[in-house]
Amino acid sequence: MLFNSYIFIFLFLPLTIFLFFSAAKYSREAALTVLFCASFIFYSWCDYRFGIILLISIGLNYFISSAIIATLSIKIRKQYLILGIIFNLSMLGYFKYVDFFIQSVNSVTQLQIDSFNVILPIGISFYSFTQIAFLVDSYRGLIKKYKLLNYAVFVTYFPHLIAGPIIHHMEVMPQFEKSSIFKFSSRNVLVGLTIFAIGLFKKVVFADYLANLVIPVFDTHSASLSTLDAWVGALAYTFELYFDFSGYSDMAIGLSLLYGIKLPINFYSPYKSINIIEFWRRWNMTLSRFLLNYLYIPLGGNRTGSTRRYMNLMITMLLGGLWHGASWTFVIWGCLHGVYLCVNHGWISIKKLSNFSLINVYLSSFLSRLTTFVAVVIAWVFFRAPDFQSAFSILRAMFLNIFVWPTSWYMPNVIRFFSMPKILVMISISFAISFLLPNTYQFLARFKAALLVQKNDYLPKILLWRPSLLWNSIMSIMFVIGVSFIQSSSTFLYYRF
Repeated sequence: MLFNSYIFIFLFLPLTIFLFFSAAKYSREAALTVLFCASFIFYSWCDYRFGIILLISIGLNYFISSAIIATLSIKIRKQYLILGIIFNLSMLGYFKYVDFFIQSVNSVTQLQIDSFNVILPIGISFYSFTQIAFLVDSYRGLIKKYKLLNYAVFVTYFPHLIAGPIIHHMEVMPQFEKSSIFKFSSRNVLVGLTIFAIGLFKKVVFADYLANLVIPVFDTHSASLSTLDAWVGALAYTFELYFDFSGYSDMAIGLSLLYGIKLPINFYSPYKSINIIEFWRRWNMTLSRFLLNYLYIPLGGNRTGSTRRYMNLMITMLLGGLWHGASWTFVIWGCLHGVYLCVNHGWISIKKLSNFSLINVYLSSFLSRLTTFVAVVIAWVFFRAPDFQSAFSILRAMFLNIFVWPTSWYMPNVIRFFSMPKILVMISISFAISFLLPNTYQFLARFKAALLVQKNDYLPKILLWRPSLLWNSIMSIMFVIGVSFIQSSSTFLYYRF
């Protein structure tokens, strides 16, 4: 089931809210049971087999984590932990990577091994990482005994289940014990629906329109691209992913707030970043946190010297790229970001040693942001391209064709010329929104609607959203426009990962 569907907005969501708060009048367990059942139906809507896989995963992870907590022997606890990690990675490996592995072996060895044609369960990457973190923290002694129902709701909670954020038990599970979430709050509903409306608008108005510019460039005519075509396609995808992911993150947080539960921010104006390090503190923030705490630091982090630090960065980003998809193009995307991070850290070290700095602070900031953005766009080409040949064709058109005569290279071959003014206006608006305007959580900063809010990053009071006739009218219009633009074929990009 999709957030941006009529059946979700007008049937599933209001019915779930009604049943949740009605059940809460009798007991908290009844309310959480309603939430679990609703989340299970939400997840299993398209394919009941996905729900069965999810239940198996929850049951085994609950058994293993309970055994870890109840066992005093460190050796046995570690064995349980290894067993749990192997189980989760094996499930993820089979459903997501077995066909990729077979195809890679076939291409290298010229063998003709038949693929399994495994159907990827939606969201398996997200709930696998969520449960791995839970097992590790159980081993570390950070988790005490807990109820199966609470754990099941924690894993299946529908606002985050499909495409994140990757929630942490210390942030969310304690909220299930608070009496406040079982009491209907008109304030939470108003703020939550406001955030949901903003997210829906981003997705169906901006992301879905930009997707129409991406497909012909990346999937159809990559061999006959002009420079203008290539840049339109690359920038369109850059902003499509921005609005798609940002829109989903907003909707997830807004939906969760309807039940009084706060989720962590997962997306915080990443294209405003001054360097790649900051970019990863703003883009898919919960994945970055997971990779930092459960991969980079266990590998040694930056504690064992510069060489090992750069090696750990590369390993982390390579695996992060592979997590996003079973394709070598995702590996290259991760590799590029690993190189970017190494260069960024190296540049910081050089600046410290040489005391180098540009005289003009504003020029330095502009050049840093521009360099970071262009580097991110280049990496997105590999992220989106179906294969290496298409990626290199697009990059060649972007950066090399400008030196080639005749001038026909500069004229659009793929994008229709008469549509170009409209396209350029849309991309310009996307630039303005992502670089100049405050994000959703800055607009609603006074309500603290989510976790991981950035400190000292608030707007003047006059610009903050507040319940008023003007603001409510604006949000209502955005919601109506969003609903009217819903397409039955529109899915979120991160559903694939």
